Amino acid sequence: MIIRAFSAALAGLLLLAPVAAGAQSPSLVAPEQPTPAPAPERATASITLVAERVGSNTTVLSGSRVRLRGTMRPYVAGQSVVVRVKQGGRSVYGKKVAVAESGSSGAFLLGYKPKHAGAMRITASHLTTPQQASARSKTVTVGVLPRRVTRGTSGGSVRAMQAGLKSLGYVTGKSGSYDARTARAVVAFRKQAGMSRIASADRPFFSAMARGQGSFKVRYAKHGRHVEADLTHQTLALIGAGGNVERIYPLSSGKPSTPTVLGTFRVYRKDHGTNAKGMVDASYFIGGYAIHGYHSVPTYAASHGCLRVPVPDARSISNWVRHRTIVDVYYR
Repeated sequence: MIIRAFSAALAGLLLLAPVAAGAQSPSLVAPEQPTPAPAPERATASITLVAERVGSNTTVLSGSRVRLRGTMRPYVAGQSVVVRVKQGGRSVYGKKVAVAESGSSGAFLLGYKPKHAGAMRITASHLTTPQQASARSKTVTVGVLPRRVTRGTSGGSVRAMQAGLKSLGYVTGKSGSYDARTARAVVAFRKQAGMSRIASADRPFFSAMARGQGSFKVRYAKHGRHVEADLTHQTLALIGAGGNVERIYPLSSGKPSTPTVLGTFRVYRKDHGTNAKGMVDASYFIGGYAIHGYHSVPTYAASHGCLRVPVPDARSISNWVRHRTIVDVYYR
């Protein structure tokens, strides 16, 4: 009995004794944790967006399909972009498009038909994901022209037409109003484009504008700041010092019995106001030949030899022209 009691006491002491340094009880050892795998590196991204061209410039008619093609580099599986279209400062279209593999880059394609006239501003963007960083394309601008505008109307379609005319140098009237001055710009454009000489902003007119027609081809760019009278198309252009067109007006030159003299001249005299012959704000370039306003400016050659321009445009032309300004008169 004494021996059993001693053995039990000894066992209890052993259980209470401190564990030797460096030794651990098997039941107290924490389980070994696996080393976490490093997070995958997030790919950078860049987006390029292109609106496929119609004709010689990025301009389409309302209702025409615009193809938008883009790339995103590098290609990462499972990614997408959002294409947004704005007109007049407000969003008119947005669509999420999947990015497909195309070599080392991704590609996306979609079509859009603008319902209204006015410049479209288009972007494509990608939001950050665990696999790829955010990115945004440069804004692509596409002009949208109406299919028809009626005389006397106003609004966004007229503004879009005026913007197209102004971009070529034609002088239009009050913004958003198809007024008399805008009508004269339409006639001048149609003259330059070789169309019928009427003030009709119809579909052929807008189709010609969308194809990039109607521009004034400067013949004497080296003459610096000067005037060119194109008697073939019956238009007058004011050319800036860099050889670029600043303004284009309709004119009526000398009829066959009293033709306008051809050649290169310089303005030698300027008269303000209206003289006894009804010539308004005349700028004489040789003899009695002058650029001047007149009450009648038909779409064909009808003057006594001068270069007639509409009376409402005469003063602004006269103010632009200086003494010694070159005037080039020719047929194409």
